[in-house]
Amino acid sequence: MKYSNQAMGRPMVWLACITLVSVLTLNTLQAQAQQVQSRQKIDSIVALVDDDIILRSELDLAIKGIVDRIRQQGGELPPKHLLEKQVLERLIIRRLQLQRAFQTGIRVSDTDIDQTMLRLAQQNNLSLVQMRQVIEADGEDFAEFRKNIGEEMMTERLRQRVVNGMDPITDTEIEILLASDKFNSGEYNISHILIALPEGATPQQIAAQESKANNVYKQLQDGLDFASAAISYSDSQEALEGGLVGWRDLNSVPVVFSEAIKNLRAGQYTVPIRSPAGFHIMRVNDYRDRSQVMATEYHARHIMVKVNDLVGPREAMRRIRDIHKKLLAGQDFETLARENSDDSSSANIGGDMGWFAPQAYGERMEQTLAAMSDGDISEPFQTENGWHIVQRLGKREKDVTDESRRSSARNNLRQQKVDIEIERFLQRLRDEAFVEIRLPK
Repeated sequence: MKYSNQAMGRPMVWLACITLVSVLTLNTLQAQAQQVQSRQKIDSIVALVDDDIILRSELDLAIKGIVDRIRQQGGELPPKHLLEKQVLERLIIRRLQLQRAFQTGIRVSDTDIDQTMLRLAQQNNLSLVQMRQVIEADGEDFAEFRKNIGEEMMTERLRQRVVNGMDPITDTEIEILLASDKFNSGEYNISHILIALPEGATPQQIAAQESKANNVYKQLQDGLDFASAAISYSDSQEALEGGLVGWRDLNSVPVVFSEAIKNLRAGQYTVPIRSPAGFHIMRVNDYRDRSQVMATEYHARHIMVKVNDLVGPREAMRRIRDIHKKLLAGQDFETLARENSDDSSSANIGGDMGWFAPQAYGERMEQTLAAMSDGDISEPFQTENGWHIVQRLGKREKDVTDESRRSSARNNLRQQKVDIEIERFLQRLRDEAFVEIRLPK
C-alpha cells in the first residue's frame, strides 16, 4: 500500500508535538518547583511563639515598613541584623497579645473594623475608596492593611482590659501634684532607650544588661544617633519609633527619671538609670512652658425632635420643618421649645442649653454654631439624637487654665500608672511564653 507524503509526514508532526509538550511540561514543572522552593525559602519559620509561628515573609514585610519610615524621616538605618532582631521581637510581642486576647474572649467584628477604617479615612480627609487608592499606590496590600487594623484593635482592647483594673486617681493625689514644683515647671519632649531585665533576674543577667546599657551610652557619646540606637538596642514599646515618648511633664514619669532629666537641655541625655524594669537612657528633645489656656464657649437654646418607635424619620423631619416655619413667622422660640422639644433637660426652660464647650454636643452642633452669629436661628439639622433647630445666644472666651491643669494632672498620674502596668504585663507575657527564635546567627 502506498501512502502520500502528507500522510507519511503526519506521525512525525505528532511526535514533534508530543516532544515539544513534554519539554514544555518539564520546564513548567521545574519552574514551579523553583517557585515552591523560593517560597519555602522566603516563608521559612523565623520564630515559634507558643502554638503559633512567624514566617520570614512576615518579618521581611515588617522590616520594609520600618526602613521606609526611617528613610522618609531622614534617620539613620541601624545595622541589618539589629533591626531584624528588634522587628522580630515586636512581632513576637504582638503575636502574644493577639493570642491572649483571643484566649480571653476578645473579638473584633467586621463592622468594628469598617467603622475604624471610616474614621481613619475621615481624619485624613479621604473617602474609603480614596484611602484604599493611597494605600495601594504605596505598594501595600489593602486586605493586609485591614487585617492589621483589626489586630491593632484587639491588642488595644486587651491593654484596656489590663489597665481597667488599676486603682482610680484620687483627688488627694491630684492636689499633691498640683502643689508640687515639678508640675509647674513645664513639659519635656523625651525619648527613651530601655535595656530590659526579666522578672527575677539573676546577678549575671543584671551585670550583662548593665554592660549592654553602658555600651549603648558609650556609642551615643561617640556620635551614634539616639533614634538609631533606640531602634537597634531598646526593649521599650517605642523602640522602632526611635524611642520617642513625646510630651510629658515631670510627674507623668517615674521620680527616678524626672530627677535625672529636669536639668537637661534639648539634645542632652542621661547616663544609664537603673529601675526594676531594667536600665534606661532618657533624652530631652525639647521643652515648653505651661501657659494660660483659653477656650471658646457658646450659649444657645435648641428644639429637638427625636426619632423613635412612634415617630419615624420622615415624621420627625416634617415636625422640625413645621416648627422652623413658625419660628420664621415670628413665633416665640421659648414657647415652641416648651411645647415641642423632646429634650427633657432643656424643654421646660425654653430649650436653654446654658454655656458649653463647642464639642460638648458633637461635631455637627459645633460646626453649626461656629457658622452662626449671635441671635441667628439655624436651619433644621440632624444628629444621632434626632432633628434640631438651634439659636445662638452668645459666644465667649473663658480662662480654663485651672480646669486644664487639673485635667492634665489627672491624665499625667494615670499615664504614669498605665505605662508601668502595660510594661509589666508585656514583660510577664514574654517571660511566660515559649519562644524559639530561628534567625541565623
